[in-house]
Amino acid sequence: MNQTDKANRFAELHVKGTPLLLYNAWDAGSAKAIHDAGAKAIATSSFSVAEAQGYRDGELIPIALAEQIVGQIVATIDLPVTVDFEGGYNGDNDDELAGNIARLLDLGAIGINFEDRVVKGSGLYDIRRQAERIATVRETAQERGVELFINARTDLFLGQGRDEAQSIGEALERAKAYAAAGASGFFIPGLKEDALIARICESVTMPVNVMVMNGVPSNDRLIELAVSNQLWTDSVHPLDGAAPAGSKEDAFLAKWR
Repeated sequence: MNQTDKANRFAELHVKGTPLLLYNAWDAGSAKAIHDAGAKAIATSSFSVAEAQGYRDGELIPIALAEQIVGQIVATIDLPVTVDFEGGYNGDNDDELAGNIARLLDLGAIGINFEDRVVKGSGLYDIRRQAERIATVRETAQERGVELFINARTDLFLGQGRDEAQSIGEALERAKAYAAAGASGFFIPGLKEDALIARICESVTMPVNVMVMNGVPSNDRLIELAVSNQLWTDSVHPLDGAAPAGSKEDAFLAKWR
């Protein structure tokens, strides 16, 4: 598949009520193992990529090294590759963000997770500013002729110490603004209450994606809630080979144990 085919295929895989399961890769070898296990697409994890190279998460890995790893993954497998690009490795400079996205696209990536957390600061970008940043990403992708899947991540429910129920209103405001700016999906890591996940799925026009972690509803329940994407996270990374016996992660990890 060429890059256009991969981008189209990845978008097609996001169907409400039929979640796409994405396991995180951290290098070409892990990506190949995921591919060989029957995956339909490959995702990277900024945490796993950084830790595997001796860095901490939070855009501390040199971007050139992160790009090299992405390039190796894309060159190794013939599947859509979406990249956890944190906040864009740009320090809130739109020109730098555009350049970083352009290089990522030139490597063959067809999707990114792009978060509204101020990675090297505190709190979140306000809604207007994050929408501007998403628009910069979309404009850069359009200039490159790639229908980039921008998975707009909000960290409202992760590490902010906020009440989940009281944050839903702002989450919906962010989803609306991000969609208008060019986002393709809405990613809500940290949200665990099924009724709140359901409310977002019902209210947001974009595919809604969740991070699988302790306390998140079961796969069957997420299907009922019309979730479009499940991103398997800490159970699959280079520092933690453990997964519950008999689980999907366990069967997957067994491919290279």
